[in-house]
Amino acid sequence: MPITLEQPTGARLLTADEQEVAVPATLRYTSADPQAVHFVFPPWISLDGEEVTWTFARALLEEGLETPAALGNVQVRPYGPARTVVELRAEEGVAAISFPTSVLARFLLSSLRVGG
Repeated sequence: MPITLEQPTGARLLTADEQEVAVPATLRYTSADPQAVHFVFPPWISLDGEEVTWTFARALLEEGLETPAALGNVQVRPYGPARTVVELRAEEGVAAISFPTSVLARFLLSSLRVGG
């Protein structure tokens, strides 16, 4: 039976005018899809009012905690000494979202324990 981890966390949406807007997010991992992580954002953050889930390689998250890394429409990079930015690109534009690095590292470690 697959195991699913969900970790609610706070993040900050980085705006074009260099402001930061607090947004909740849920980090999700399931052993049924062991190579992926899922970042879930609430409906009010999207243009169409629907919950948004971005799925990308767990290895990309791991690499991006240390050095800039990109794959497809997702880029992950360190952002100062204690934060990491996940940049998500879509037809509608780009969203840059900052997370505490310690939260992402803890989530990644938990996913590795569950899914190897």
